[in-house]
Amino acid sequence: MGKVSDIGRIFYGIAIAGMGFPTIIYKAFPYMLLPPLNFLNSVPTVITNISGALLILVGAFIAFAKRTRPVSFVFGWVLLLIFCFLYIPYQFMDKSRYMHLGEWENAVKELALAGGAFVIAGYFSETGKNLSERFWKKLIPFGSILFAVPIISFGILHFLVTKEASTMVPSWIPGPIFWTIAGGVGLLGSGIAIILKIRPELFAFMLGAMIFIWFAILHIPRLFVASSADMGGEVTSAFLALAYSGIAFVIAGAAKTLKHSK
Repeated sequence: MGKVSDIGRIFYGIAIAGMGFPTIIYKAFPYMLLPPLNFLNSVPTVITNISGALLILVGAFIAFAKRTRPVSFVFGWVLLLIFCFLYIPYQFMDKSRYMHLGEWENAVKELALAGGAFVIAGYFSETGKNLSERFWKKLIPFGSILFAVPIISFGILHFLVTKEASTMVPSWIPGPIFWTIAGGVGLLGSGIAIILKIRPELFAFMLGAMIFIWFAILHIPRLFVASSADMGGEVTSAFLALAYSGIAFVIAGAAKTLKHSK
C-alpha cells in the first residue's frame, strides 16, 4: 500500500501541475477553481499566468516529493478558504443554486481537491517537524472526509441525472445507463465507507482504480475530439479525475498504515 500511496501522490501532483498549463495557455482559471463572481470576469493576463505557474510549481513539488508536507498543507488551506469564503457565499446568493445539488458540483470539486491536499500533508512526512506528528496525522481523517463528501454527492448525481451522465460512456461500451448507475453505486458506497471507516483501505483503493479507468477510457479520448473552445474544460476535467484517483490511492495507503500502527 505504500507504493499505492506514492502513485496516488504522483497522480495528484501531475493533475495539479497539469491544470496550471491550460491556465496559462487559455488565460483563464480552471472552471472549478473560482465561482463566476462579477469582479473576476475580467482578470489581467499576468494574474492567470502567475496562478498557472503556481499550480505547476505546487504540482511539481508534490509529484517529486519535495517539501510535500508544507506545500500540500498550504495548498489545501488555499482551496478550503476559497470554498468557504467565495463558493459558499456565491451559492447562497440565489435559492436556485443552494437548493439543488447539481449547482454545488464545481464547489465540491474544489473541496475534494482540498481534502486530498490535507491527506497528502498528513501522510507524507519529510525533514521539518515544526508541529507535532499527532497534528499531522489528524489531517488524514479530516482530509478524507472533505474528499468523501463530494464523492458521495457525485454518486447521488449519477442517480439524479442518469440519462445526461450516461452520455459520458463511450459508444463502444453497451448499456450506458447500467454503467452510469453502477458508477453511482461505486461512488456512493466508497464515500460512505471512507467516512465510516469501513475497510477504507479496500474501498478507497477500489474507488481510485474505478476513477482511473474513467480517466483512461472516458476523459482521455474526449481530449482528441474536443473543439478548441472546449479543450480547456476537457483538460481540467481529465486532470480532476486523475487527482481524485490519486487521492483515493493515498487514502487507501494511509488507512492501511494507520491500521497496522495501532
